[in-house]
Amino acid sequence: MQDLSQWTPRPAPKPVTLTGKYAMVEPYLRDVHEQALWDAFGGEAVNDLIRYFPNGPYEGPAGLADWLDHIRSTGIITNVIRSRRSGDVVGMASYMRPDPANGVIEVGSVAHGAAMARSPISTDAHYLMARHVFEDLGYRRYEWKCHNLNEPSKVTARRLGFTFEGVFRQHIVAKGMNRDTAWFSMIDSEWPLLRKAFEAWLDESNFDEGGRQKRRLEDIRADLAQP
Repeated sequence: MQDLSQWTPRPAPKPVTLTGKYAMVEPYLRDVHEQALWDAFGGEAVNDLIRYFPNGPYEGPAGLADWLDHIRSTGIITNVIRSRRSGDVVGMASYMRPDPANGVIEVGSVAHGAAMARSPISTDAHYLMARHVFEDLGYRRYEWKCHNLNEPSKVTARRLGFTFEGVFRQHIVAKGMNRDTAWFSMIDSEWPLLRKAFEAWLDESNFDEGGRQKRRLEDIRADLAQP
């Protein structure tokens, strides 16, 4: 059994700026990001991206920004993701439900625009956010939750190294319908291996001249786990 006799509460998360090889993560500011996020999501195409969110749909950038302002008032920290190469806003992901006393926090409200999907930007952004949780904040557990019908989200969670823990049946009512919620997590004892895998995958040597990966993140992680 893990000895936590010396455990002390960790700091509450605050807005933070993080820079990686391919991505930059910065705190959401309505004046800066309202239109840029709307454009990154393809305008009203955002409603397809967030169809499993409990909010929406939206007809314009103001509605989406109103929601982001609202969740900020509840303690959620929305992070805007930029491409380091172009500087363009490409997506968002939020730190949610922080529990500093127990060192637990969730990443949620994840939405990847077309310029970010299936690119190193996505992996780099989530690596930066996880590293901040484990190394800067010193948390013990990092969670990913999604609607159980959201197969792309579940695939992404597993690819990033989150472990599936189960489904909370009839967890919430969202948009007038039942939501069963799939739970995933990564924990601090797993982080050293996960970090090595992220860094190996993100290394320039892992991509060919066309920008295609040579080795999958999952395969790198499996090789590192071999005794």
